[in-house]
Amino acid sequence: MKKRFSLVALFLSVVLALTACGSSGSSSSSSDDKTITVGASPTPHAEILEQVKDDLAKEGYELKVVEFTDYVQPNVALNDGELDANYFQHLAYLNDYNKENGTSLASSGTIHYEPLGIYAGKVKSLADLVEGDVVAIPNDVTNEARALLLLEQEGLIKLKDGVGLTATVKDIEENPKGLKFEELEAAQISRSLQDVALGIINGNYAIDAGLSAKDALATEKSDGEASKTYGNVLAVKEENLESEKTKALLKVLQSVKVEDYINEHYDGAVVPLFLDKDQNPVQATND
Repeated sequence: MKKRFSLVALFLSVVLALTACGSSGSSSSSSDDKTITVGASPTPHAEILEQVKDDLAKEGYELKVVEFTDYVQPNVALNDGELDANYFQHLAYLNDYNKENGTSLASSGTIHYEPLGIYAGKVKSLADLVEGDVVAIPNDVTNEARALLLLEQEGLIKLKDGVGLTATVKDIEENPKGLKFEELEAAQISRSLQDVALGIINGNYAIDAGLSAKDALATEKSDGEASKTYGNVLAVKEENLESEKTKALLKVLQSVKVEDYINEHYDGAVVPLFLDKDQNPVQATND
């Protein structure tokens, strides 16, 4: 009896092993390998991705876009393997995330840049600013520095030498108009314009608020220090930088079609900025 039981058990184990092998083989060659799943913020990232679905289909890939409204979960999902890529963040944020979380996510290339703009509140031009006027600026480290550099670009303040993209209000060396600064969450500034003289707003939040970059009194220069540092990237796991999926997706995103779409739809609040993973300029493809 024991011998018969052992033979049956052996037979079943062989069947299960063969089944597992067959299942594994079918999985590796399944249509899932031709599906590219990307996490993205709704505006403008998911909208841009929608423009390249047909182009990827011609290459044999199905693009699935998963929308996120926060800046943490897209990286968690990418690191966990739930996504093939994400498209929502700039390089500085990605580097900080890796440092804080011990992850190895990497930029495969830069797609666009969302310049900060100075928008009118109670004051309708920079020349009309008076002593004590309040300017709303983002309260996060990254965008506060950008806002202060933009004000310096326009000659409204002068920062200490060398502070660059680490600047805070404590680094203001000269403030000839005696401006005061109200630090708010970046997403809230557009809703507070009626209460301040000016507000400095990120491109994506300006879009959400129905503002156009053409309405801005001034914007960051697209060839400035901030543009390369804060260009929005297509992020993948480091080991997937040279994968076929990554190459296919990056190629259609860094294309003339996407360049034209961005220029036609976002009125300067989003600027195409095609750089490779080493931050070198990339010529847009015709795909």
